[in-house]
Amino acid sequence: MTASNRLWIVYLARLALLAAAAALAVAPSLFAVRDIAVLTEFLSLLTIAIMWNLLAGYADIVSVGQHAFVGVGAYALFGFAVIAGVNPYLSILLSSGVALIVALPVMVIIFRLRTAYLAVGSWVVAETLMLGAGKLSAFGGGSGVSLPVSVVRSFGHRVADRYATIYWLAFALALAALVATWLLMRSRIGLGLTAMRDDEEGAGVVGVNLIGLRVLCFLWTAPFLGLAGAVITLQKLRIAPPASFSITDWTVYVIFIVVIGGIGSFEGPIIGTVVFFLIREYLSEIGVWHFILLGALSIAVVLVEPRGLWGLIRRWLPADVIPVSRPVRMKTSKETAR
Repeated sequence: MTASNRLWIVYLARLALLAAAAALAVAPSLFAVRDIAVLTEFLSLLTIAIMWNLLAGYADIVSVGQHAFVGVGAYALFGFAVIAGVNPYLSILLSSGVALIVALPVMVIIFRLRTAYLAVGSWVVAETLMLGAGKLSAFGGGSGVSLPVSVVRSFGHRVADRYATIYWLAFALALAALVATWLLMRSRIGLGLTAMRDDEEGAGVVGVNLIGLRVLCFLWTAPFLGLAGAVITLQKLRIAPPASFSITDWTVYVIFIVVIGGIGSFEGPIIGTVVFFLIREYLSEIGVWHFILLGALSIAVVLVEPRGLWGLIRRWLPADVIPVSRPVRMKTSKETAR
């Protein structure tokens, strides 16, 4: 296949991505309620995957406690909307602020650690927050509590209307996470993050502020995770420590998604989320073999290509489908003389 033909494949892939985004933009008018529920889960998990990929793939923060901020966002939504009586829509936005506030002391704790110690430390912090949430009697204690009907109906009196509203919230969140992170990666900050991904020691030598970028990325992801937790709570209609702070749903599955899709790439989380949901929807009936297949597939992909499925595809493509790097413009002799 010639280079020009491969370039056409990139263009077609970009058109397909835009077509998929257009279909998602009008999904409530195209799909049934059950399909809308699945798409809402897809968009929520995609948002979380984008955030974990930014941390682990670029900033070298391999966190195993990302579910902490999802749970904080869920409980913050309940606290504002139910206990404080704040408007439910405003409560969603406030949940992002609470997640950001909680991220500050958490960052101080876990940033004293590196590599495997950081991963374990982040998990311990998340489990501590989960145990603390179980002690809050106003939030249902260890068994949790359902959202009251008055809060649920504020998003739609009919089931179909409520599902559509929550879907739009998940769609707006995923779009904001994707676009905002893309703009971040297109900036000078993104250039430093790309350098960290490719060669962390070399990036530090040439002047990249490694600590500053890690702090920025950690604080960048927390509000998005808090918002994702709020949207997920609206869909599930209840909070509970094991579910809201689920390490399996919001960390283990997310790690699988990013690793199999392609860590350290913008396309990876999208590909990984699609693969994960295809396996979950069509092979979940086989029971425990469903999880064995997920593990075997991730191991097989990493052995063949550590950069995941996108790494395999990228071998044959001359450019990224979602470009995050700016082309380097060579200075002319006159500009150099100046």
